[in-house]
Amino acid sequence: MQYDDFIGEVQQRAQLDSREAALSVSRATLTTLSERIDPGQAENLAAQLPDELARFLEDVDDAERFGHGEFVDRVGDREEIDGADAADAAFHARVVVDVLEEAVTGDALEDVKTQLPTDKGYEDLFEVAESDGSPA
Repeated sequence: MQYDDFIGEVQQRAQLDSREAALSVSRATLTTLSERIDPGQAENLAAQLPDELARFLEDVDDAERFGHGEFVDRVGDREEIDGADAADAAFHARVVVDVLEEAVTGDALEDVKTQLPTDKGYEDLFEVAESDGSPA
């Protein structure tokens, strides 16, 4: 998936006012995800993304262990969107992961999921992507 397509999809699905906001939520989510997963897995994801997005996954040397609440807090802190709250940050992260699922091939996102705790919060992160084929 090309950079413009990725950002456009995030903007549309998250109903954001600008491409800059879509880039901000993408950066926030991908950077936070890179802190939570194995650096090798982050590099595998980065290799399948445009350079403009891949760089957000490549700067971490060690995986940290933190829960979903901390994940959402970190995304929210990084978003730089006026008026965004924790619910917005959680939704934006789900949208970015949904677009990420379409952008990468094979089982790359499944490999990411195996590195996260099986609690409800992290399962929610993948909710949009998994329910995409479900009837409405």
